[in-house]
Amino acid sequence: MKKVESIVRTAKLEDIVKAVEELDISGMSMSPIAGYGKQKGQDLIDSDIYEGNEIKFKEKLKIEIVVEDEKVDSLLDVLSEAARTDKIGDGKIFVYTVDQVLRIRTGEINNEAI
Repeated sequence: MKKVESIVRTAKLEDIVKAVEELDISGMSMSPIAGYGKQKGQDLIDSDIYEGNEIKFKEKLKIEIVVEDEKVDSLLDVLSEAARTDKIGDGKIFVYTVDQVLRIRTGEINNEAI
């Protein structure tokens, strides 16, 4: 199993949800976040002072999806296509190995739990 974590533009959420649902993947989590990457906060949404330094942040979404190994490549394809604008700040996708999943209510584990 893999956890696919995407940092994407907020405006692309609807496109991403539709694309993921077409893969018959039923579960995902979304969290609003703020940060910056290589673009160093171009087109600022907000900035703050931390330990005497101005920190520039852009609002983004973090989308987390746990899938079976065989679905990872197709998920990466649809996520990158749905999130892409071809402009700086489109985001990143990270893939992590998941050792075990347990559905609390039923006690199902691993693939059955996702």
